[in-house]
Amino acid sequence: MKYGPEIDGRRAIAVIPVILFHDGALPFEGAYVGVDVFVVSSGYLIASTIPAEHEAGTCSIARFNERRAKRNLPAPFVVMGARQYLIGQHK
Repeated sequence: MKYGPEIDGRRAIAVIPVILFHDGALPFEGAYVGVDVFVVSSGYLIASTIPAEHEAGTCSIARFNERRAKRNLPAPFVVMGARQYLIGQHK
């Protein structure tokens, strides 16, 4: 399956209502739709790599989880570090 950049565009557009909702700019509570579109699109991109890896004989749960961890864990670690830094500034 070939990569489609339109999926990244769809994910970028899906994030906009979430940002506007959290900023207080949206007069309604419907930003969860943006989250749903983002998660489904991301799942599609992730799942679309599995058949090609399986055909190539390189499919591995350990490698799959390693890639997910490398992609997803830096953000929470940065947030936790910033939070600890800010808490330390107020003591």
